[in-house]
This record gives sequence, C-alpha cells and structure tokens, in this order.
Amino acid sequence: MSKYTKEDIIRIIDEEDVEFIRLQFVDIFGNLKNVAITASQLEKALNNQIMFDGSSIEGFVRIEESDMYLYPDLDTLAIFPWRPQQGKVARLICDVYRPNGIPFEGDPRYVLKRAIAEAAKLGYTFMVGPECEFFLFHTDENMLPTTITYEKAGYFDMGPNDFGENARRDMVLNLEELGFEIEASHHECAPAQHEIDFKYGEALKTADDIMTFKLTVKTIARRHGLHASFMPKPKFGEAGSGMHINMSLMKDGRNIFADENNALGLSKEAYFFIGGIMKHIKGMTAITNPIVNSYKRLVPGYEAPVYIAWSGINRSPLIRIPASRGNGTRVELRCADPAANPYLALAVCLRAGLDGIVNHIEPPKSVDRNIYEMTEAERKMLGIGSLPDTLTEAVAEMEADPFIADVLGEHVFQKYTEAKREEWNRYRSQVTEWEINEYLNKI
Repeated sequence: MSKYTKEDIIRIIDEEDVEFIRLQFVDIFGNLKNVAITASQLEKALNNQIMFDGSSIEGFVRIEESDMYLYPDLDTLAIFPWRPQQGKVARLICDVYRPNGIPFEGDPRYVLKRAIAEAAKLGYTFMVGPECEFFLFHTDENMLPTTITYEKAGYFDMGPNDFGENARRDMVLNLEELGFEIEASHHECAPAQHEIDFKYGEALKTADDIMTFKLTVKTIARRHGLHASFMPKPKFGEAGSGMHINMSLMKDGRNIFADENNALGLSKEAYFFIGGIMKHIKGMTAITNPIVNSYKRLVPGYEAPVYIAWSGINRSPLIRIPASRGNGTRVELRCADPAANPYLALAVCLRAGLDGIVNHIEPPKSVDRNIYEMTEAERKMLGIGSLPDTLTEAVAEMEADPFIADVLGEHVFQKYTEAKREEWNRYRSQVTEWEINEYLNKI
C-alpha cells in the first residue's frame, strides 16, 4: 500500500516551498537520468503526462518509436537536503511507460519488478542490504576528477590520517536527512577508500536507495572539493571497490533462510538459493561486474572473490554466510561492484536464487580454507571454478545461459550484450602505457 497519495505529494510540495521536482529514471547501464519540472507542472506529472525522448537514452528505443512517459512512484518523494531552503528541490523516481500505457520492457526498474513478482508468487519478499565502497580523489583546477590522493590511511583509520573523514560525515548526515538508516561508516583498506553501510530493505527500495546513495555521495564530495568514484579499480596495486550484496527471503514475517536445527543455522531454502546463484553466476557476472575495469578488481590478492565457492566461515569464496543468525541470517554475494545497475543486479540474483529453490539445486560442499592459498591442482580436485577473466568472457557466458536472457527480457538482453561487446572492442583497440613500457624498447 502506498505511503503517499497524489494529494499528499501536492500538499508536501506546497508546504515545503519546493520549486523544482526532478523526475528520475535509470538507463540499462545504471546511469541516473532526470527530467526537471517546476512545481506548476506537478499535477501533470502526477497524472503520468510528462513525456521524454526515449531515443536519446542509450539502450532504450529507436527514433521512430521515441515517445516515452514517466510514471512517478509516489513513495519515492524526497527533498534534497543540500539544495537551497527557499525554492527547494525534490525528486520522484519514475517507471518508464510506452504511450499505450504498457510498461517499457527496457526499464531496469520494470525488470526488477518482474523478478519481485516471481518471488511474490511463491510467498517471498526479497530483502537486500548492500555494502557500497568508493574512493575520494582530488580534482584538478577545472574541478575535473583525478586519481590523486595524498593520504595513506587504511582499514578503520581516523582523522587526521583519514583525509576524507569530514566529507564522509557530511554524506552520512545528508543521507539520514533523506531517510536512510546508516548502520556504519568507515575508511576502507586502500588509501582514500571509504564505505558507508545502510540498513537492508525490500529489493525495489534498496535499488532506489543505491541510486540515491551514489548521487548523494558524489554531490557532497564535490562540495568538499573532492571527486567520489565508484569505479571498481581506479588504482593499480590497491584494492578495488566492491558492492557486496546481502540477501534473504521473508515469508509470513519470518526469515526463511534460518534453521536453528542445521549445523550452520541455514534452511534448505538457503542452501538451494546458494545453489541457484552458483549455477548461474558465470552468466550473471556481466551484470554484477559490468565494465572492462570490473575485471581488474577480480584478481587474486586483493580480497575480491575470483573462485566460485561458498563458505560459512571465511571471506575468500564468492559467497559467504555472515555470522548473524535468526532473522539476521543472510547470503552475501561478494563479487558485485558499484558500477553495476542495481535493478538488474538484484533481479538476476533473485531469479537465480529462486531457480535454486524451485528446482532444488544443491550447492557443492562449503570450502572453509583460504582458496587463494590453494594450488591450482587442489582447486581442480575440489571442482572450484573461476569467474570470467574479462568483460568479453563474461558476455559470452551471459549469452550461453538462456536463463539470464529470460530474467532481463529480450530488449534489455540484446541492447546490453551489444553495448558490452562494443565496449570491449573499444578497449582492446587501445594501446596502453603498460604496452609501451613493456615492448617499445624490446622489440
């Protein structure tokens, strides 16, 4: 049931002296877009009458079928705390519809809604808690981003070693004003790397919150003269940024992943959910790790998972089970990074896990040793596979798993794979500084 009615929205906008409303939506690559209107156009927007040119959005539609409409989700109303107090700015997150009133199949929010509906048929509510990491870098004289930082701080360091402490505090305060419940914030392991964790919630709200989180972090960083980057691996020789996804399923108010009679405290549904993700993870990787740079993070030695295994006690596998039990029981997928489109990433995670539950897909035995310290022969003997090494390999795995195409729908699947192949081709045609240094003087 909706939290707000149209009348509530109109009243709040008037009482709060909001002058501009940003009607936000997301393209298939996870880029936040918006159409801005003044308060005088609010009623028109609430009647789903604001139109935009879908052919101008990469991955949407052709020019001959370009008219699209924005349908605001009333419960996503938020007033930006960093904007002026007179003539405030608010936002509404929107679904994208065709002129005939049918949801646009290329809208990532619609893809996640379809997956959520599949879970609802089984009586499940998908709960998600993300862990978003990012870097704070200096900008140049034109306020353009660099990868320069002068700090040397590491895990859980504080000021004065942590140069980003003040910016991170302001981010937390602004997020709380937007309604986030911030559970923790801290410096991460690499210099200038940070993490802010917010409370888990239902999947659609969490995906919306991830987009709002990234916007807030980038906005507040800029106010501090910094650039916040969610690029997975911006610095050679340092750990990259992940977006661990903590997942559980609720049914009749109970976390169905919990079973106190099991040795690990996990239910059969939890095991099947793990089995489903492990079955489809290679095909999912182009979604959870969507850019060329994602695969610079997925290498041994920097804490990011490389090997397809799970464990209840150690952090080297792809999937781990955090220590919390009872209603806190959850499955943590550790490969995803913050470049991922959260709507698509959560959709493939949910549907893969449901496939495991519906078809009783048993996961392999848990691996409770440090996989990075195993030899290749040991990993082979245990049947431990690897994630794709590159974006092009990930796209090939995605195309080889018809299940992923079914989750995304034909439109998103086709547009996404085409774009990622082209991204790889642009990358592989480049001559890098490493190649010049390695070969120019030798050959």
